Amino acid sequence: MPVMDASASVEALTQLPTLLRQVAGWTELTAALAARRSGSIDGTWGSSAALATASLAIEVPQTLLVVLAHPGDLEAWHDDLYSLLSIEPLVFPAWESWPIDPKAPVDDIPGQRLRVLQKLASETPPKLVLSTIAALMQPVPEPAELAKRGRKLQVGKLIDLETFLPWLIEHGYKRVDAVELPGEFSRRGGILDIFSPDAEHPVRLELFGDEIEAIRPFSVATQRSLGDWKEVAIIGKSETHRDGQVKLERGHLADWLPSESWIALVEPSELQEQGKFFLERVPDPVGLFSTNTVFQQAFRFPNIILSTMPTASIETTCHLRVESVERFSGNVQQVRDELDGIASSDRVLIACHNEAEIHRLQEVLAAGKLAQSDRLRLTVGHVHAGFRLVDLGIVVLGSHELFHRDPAPIGEKSGASAAKRRIESRAIDSFLDLNEGDYVVHVAHGIAIFRGMAMLPSGTSHKPAEAHELTLRESEEDEFTDAHLRAHAKEEHLVLEFRDGGRLYVPVSKIDLVQRYIGGSRTQPELSKLGGTSWAKRKEKVEAAVRDLAAEMIEMQAIRASQPGFAYPPDSPWQIEFESTFPYQETPDQLTAIQEIKADMQRPRPMDRLLCGDVGFGKTEMAIRAAFKAIDNGKQVAVLVPTTVLADQHFRTFRSRLAEYPFTVEMLSRFRTAAEQKRILKGLKEGTIDVVIGTHRLVSDDVRFKDLGLVIIDEEQRFGVEHKEKLKRLRAMVDVLTMSATPIPRTLNQALLGIREISNLETPPLDRLPIETRIIRWDDQLIRHAILRELNREGQVYFVHNRVGDIGV
Repeated sequence: MPVMDASASVEALTQLPTLLRQVAGWTELTAALAARRSGSIDGTWGSSAALATASLAIEVPQTLLVVLAHPGDLEAWHDDLYSLLSIEPLVFPAWESWPIDPKAPVDDIPGQRLRVLQKLASETPPKLVLSTIAALMQPVPEPAELAKRGRKLQVGKLIDLETFLPWLIEHGYKRVDAVELPGEFSRRGGILDIFSPDAEHPVRLELFGDEIEAIRPFSVATQRSLGDWKEVAIIGKSETHRDGQVKLERGHLADWLPSESWIALVEPSELQEQGKFFLERVPDPVGLFSTNTVFQQAFRFPNIILSTMPTASIETTCHLRVESVERFSGNVQQVRDELDGIASSDRVLIACHNEAEIHRLQEVLAAGKLAQSDRLRLTVGHVHAGFRLVDLGIVVLGSHELFHRDPAPIGEKSGASAAKRRIESRAIDSFLDLNEGDYVVHVAHGIAIFRGMAMLPSGTSHKPAEAHELTLRESEEDEFTDAHLRAHAKEEHLVLEFRDGGRLYVPVSKIDLVQRYIGGSRTQPELSKLGGTSWAKRKEKVEAAVRDLAAEMIEMQAIRASQPGFAYPPDSPWQIEFESTFPYQETPDQLTAIQEIKADMQRPRPMDRLLCGDVGFGKTEMAIRAAFKAIDNGKQVAVLVPTTVLADQHFRTFRSRLAEYPFTVEMLSRFRTAAEQKRILKGLKEGTIDVVIGTHRLVSDDVRFKDLGLVIIDEEQRFGVEHKEKLKRLRAMVDVLTMSATPIPRTLNQALLGIREISNLETPPLDRLPIETRIIRWDDQLIRHAILRELNREGQVYFVHNRVGDIGV
């Protein structure tokens, strides 16, 4: 079979569409599409639907529009088609919320939609466009209307700023000091920066009087020029009504398709169902097209229906003889036998993320009968879901399916490089944990009782109702007692009650001054007196105790620094290959952090490094790479976490990442039976277990390691004092890596003073969406809108309620 015998591995997947066009019925299908303008393909299991689409794209004179039911399928289809054709498909996304909110946080969806429209109208339209039924139900600008919203600027031409700048404002642009987001512009003397909504980068116009001397796109992050253009088109944003609502568009995507385009409808029954659900979920369907209208627009072009099961259509149908592939066990030793079983006579093509993964799989599968029979081919590419082409005798798989990993993205997603402003959010965990009656500590005034929240109206005068309420100086961080309550109140306040009934009202904006009280005894603490001196004296005593503790900790760090430790050698070939199989692009912070961790491990003294980073910023991957280095050199690794749920999560992650290597990963927590715990303890003592992940059970006296080399601690501040003492002793003997998203001030202060080493992960991963946090009063409509927006993009909603009694109301 030529697909297996190609000398260049990257050509293997790209030959599949050509081979598929040779199966029975394909010629009749394409002829029917040209003549009768409709047809169907069934039997498209797994990624064979993308293979059939890629084969069709070769026949299409101009653009092939592929309509999917679920937004979550766009990425898999994008990567499959890119691997099969080496052509980057454009993605036409749907608005996440409808009606469009002009005050919503800026994202790249409007620009991405506009870019697709403009490329469809260009002289060289794209070969492939991916979209969803929801995106096609949302209107777009009509070609003539969008042309009216455009202004073309050319080098050497004159520009009248007195009319052009008001035109920008009228068309939705916002004047700012420095351009960051689409729809913004700024002017500084003879420099005019404009970020058009359809552009991936803003442009800088250099003016000499009213003449345009230069037009240069530039990077928002670095402000560096990205080229030199002769002309640029500036598109006005969507117009808005006087009430602030966005004016509805009236065009459809089909109006922009070239005349000789084809449309592929994937699983039409699911398209109908998802279109119905979308209309039911939007708060106001005014302006949206119905599902039937979308199908009518599609029938204007030659259309093809792709479905897994046979359809009842009387149109010419191509029946693909495709079979699904059974799920693999994920075990390295069993995968070889499973591959031998499913391919007794077929050739097997496995798409790998990169060349390093190909080399690793060759080692893993070399002993199998399939590899020895020369019927196994490994190639670089992406296959989301494996399938078997019966007529061609080929089994096509993605390497991630063998070991139960998530598929790795490839290619450049359309719009991925556009600028996004990070929405700032404050840590409000302590606030959410508070209940009325809880003890709290105010930084300046001491211990009090939290008495709930109070929304204080402004513009009214009020005198204290009781004589014991004190008047504070207005210089104290904008906090007020009842004496100044009404005159200064502008927002919601925390109500704190001190000794003798004195009350302090703290604005929500100053919530960082208040913390939950955490005491060592079971008795109730003594309340502080508002305006008294007892709290200041107590803080002085604590400061003295802290100095003693600091001296002890510095002494411990000195002992650790003087102890000889195991100096790890440089990275082995296995380590390099393992890191190259990471399915995502590392951020600069991640690369710096892992280099610092490895440098510490290669020094002849125990490591004690703090790794800080927000959730999802890659701390676990850094820990896994450090663990791999330890295991690769014969050492054992212990991962200590504060909860059983987190232990199970890390256990799954470590086992998945290390699945292709002969390393043993176990979990020790209350989820395990007594017999399982006994077996794990024996394995740790004998050295048959390489990585153990567990809760405080790991620091019990009966846990013994044969050769412990690295301890990874996740969120150390959540462990008790007794456990921390044991961890402190560990630091003097073995390498310790502590991970935390919110380190306690003592730990952070140690790192900043140089007592402990610190690595920070501050750069979010590519396409990581920022967290939008709002503190608001209960609003049924706002909550419903947020939930529907998440459901329409097929996301998940996690709703936290504070009372079980009325959780169902």
